[in-house]
Amino acid sequence: MSRTYNTIASVIVLSCTIVASCSSTSGHAKASSRAAGVSTGASSTAPAPTTSTTFNTYANATVGKFAPAVQGIASRVYVPNSVSNTVDVIDPTTFTIINTFHVPDRPQHVVPAWDLRTLYVNSDRGNALTPIDAHTGLPGPPIPVTDPYNLYFTPDGTKAIVVPELFSSLDFRDPHTFKLIKRVPLPCVYPNHMDFTADGRTAVVSCEASKQIARVDIINMVATGVLTVGGSPQDVRLTPDGKTFYVADQDLSGVDVIDAHTFTKVGFIHTGAGAHGIYPNRDATRMYVSNRIAGTISVINPATRQVVQTWTIPHGSPDMGGVSADGTQLWLSGRYNSEVYVIDTRTGALMRRIAVGLGPHGLSVFPQPGRISLGHTGNYR
Repeated sequence: MSRTYNTIASVIVLSCTIVASCSSTSGHAKASSRAAGVSTGASSTAPAPTTSTTFNTYANATVGKFAPAVQGIASRVYVPNSVSNTVDVIDPTTFTIINTFHVPDRPQHVVPAWDLRTLYVNSDRGNALTPIDAHTGLPGPPIPVTDPYNLYFTPDGTKAIVVPELFSSLDFRDPHTFKLIKRVPLPCVYPNHMDFTADGRTAVVSCEASKQIARVDIINMVATGVLTVGGSPQDVRLTPDGKTFYVADQDLSGVDVIDAHTFTKVGFIHTGAGAHGIYPNRDATRMYVSNRIAGTISVINPATRQVVQTWTIPHGSPDMGGVSADGTQLWLSGRYNSEVYVIDTRTGALMRRIAVGLGPHGLSVFPQPGRISLGHTGNYR
């Protein structure tokens, strides 16, 4: 997270019964990229799971499983530059910037909509969401929305959830007009990222300023609990088996392991200083954790809760991003270095450093496989 660029300390598996029936009135979008990776192993302090499962949270986001809505849309990487107040559009086949456009003050993330037909640039200080038409890659008129630091969508697509960090709440809004339905106060301070339980009924939200995570009943739109995990919790991801949440904790230099049923901390996995973003690979056998202060990426085997590889970005600050459609590349913003990194997930090699605007943050690789997007830079199911 980080409301300020220089701040260094700054889920879900859909059940197979969820029906996808929502549509958007905005534009369309898509993109693809590649990724990288390989390195040294490290052990985890978290106990290994005692049971195995064939359930896969990310089963619909494997290679080739594109939704009809993204067919024929050109692959693009959208990079919001929080200090420059611009979005750079990269062609992932040539690794070149093909367009740059201005957006309202301090864009934080580029978020694919639930129905995959629009992307939204979140400008928190500019109090606006800027829609992007993915067919053209061009922005539309900004939509006035209060402090949209981040943006998510309920698993059934009936509501957007704007994260107004300064108000320590979640704003449930109409996913098409963004009219406010209900503001839900949270029992913690500065929320930023979240994910949903496998049944789609509960969200777990990280609150970096109070060292806590909150639990929210999505159906009744009410906070139901809070848990102190320490440090500064950031990105939240449901594990492939749907039983635990991984919470990147940048001040604790690792990942908190949270039981999805009991809402208790059951382990911790050390990764590196500034642990921030979490991304599953295409077959969900690995999860990539970006450590933006250490300048590394930790590769976790979720079945054993072990760090099995560590990839290094020399003099880098890997932050937020996503995996290419074919799974061979991991794209990450270099938050403090005005660049984007492309890592080969097969070797761990740094393939490209692409110069972009100042303060690149929530980069979005679009499209990716998946039936729907739950928000953030692309949490696909």
